[in-house]
Amino acid sequence: MNRIDESRPFIPVGIAVLTVSDTRTLADDRSGDTLVARITEAGHVLKGRAIVPDDKKQIAAQVKAWTQDDAIDVVITTGGTGFTGRDVTPEAIEPLFEKRMDGFSEVFHRISYDKIGTSTIQSRATGGVANATYIFVLPGSPGACKDAWDGILKPQLDYRHMPCNFIEILPRLDEHLKRGTGKA
Repeated sequence: MNRIDESRPFIPVGIAVLTVSDTRTLADDRSGDTLVARITEAGHVLKGRAIVPDDKKQIAAQVKAWTQDDAIDVVITTGGTGFTGRDVTPEAIEPLFEKRMDGFSEVFHRISYDKIGTSTIQSRATGGVANATYIFVLPGSPGACKDAWDGILKPQLDYRHMPCNFIEILPRLDEHLKRGTGKA
């Protein structure tokens, strides 16, 4: 079913990691560290890393800025996906989406269910595309970051992954923006 086509080259992409937390710093950001380690081990390039508080405006501003940076192809956030009053990451980021990736949430929950059972329903992990940039919104636990990266993002961000992957369609994500402008 899924396989790596060794005849295709690996194509590294630029990825930014945003931790959403009122309490974390770079010194104790285990979820951010987990993602950064996996990103670099896979051969991709870390193009940005930040921590912002659980504030919709600050979250949206950072993600939007990264989607406007041509060096960043993927934004991954961790934290703020639960149900408490301070958990606002999906509300901050989903309005930026031009296209929502429902399958990301569904597959994430399937993987998560195998590890933590019905507790997975307490996460509002989501994904989408904005300004030709993939955006993935993950829970704030290192385990959830591992599950999402290992089970979904690592294979989908590998051009060699067959039968299809996010990288092969990356150059076409902005076709709707070019239509009517004479650039297409």
